[in-house]
Amino acid sequence: QVQLVESGGGLVQAGGSLRLSCAVSGNGGIIADIGWYRQAPGTQRELVAIFVSGGRTTYGDSVKGRFSISRDNVNNIVSLQMNNVKPEDTAVYYCSARSFWDTRYWGQGTQVTVSS
Repeated sequence: QVQLVESGGGLVQAGGSLRLSCAVSGNGGIIADIGWYRQAPGTQRELVAIFVSGGRTTYGDSVKGRFSISRDNVNNIVSLQMNNVKPEDTAVYYCSARSFWDTRYWGQGTQVTVSS
């Protein structure tokens, strides 16, 4: 089992920055990939940024060049640095991990609201 707890969401003005954190606990050795997804009202959940096998990163097209994912392996934290945010970045952001057996784990989500 893996537990994920997000923090750092809130209200930010367009053009500003915000940093989200995901605290990972449990059996981290079973994690194949881990990262961030988001879901705005009336839309499907979409990929924001993840670490995949070999430590490579993948970003959603809409956030490339603005968002950056990082990880602290000592403290088991995965972070998302959001720069130059836009109103369309408003969503609930979820930390998610997938095990080597394709089990998907989700955090409770953290709201990010970008004002124009």
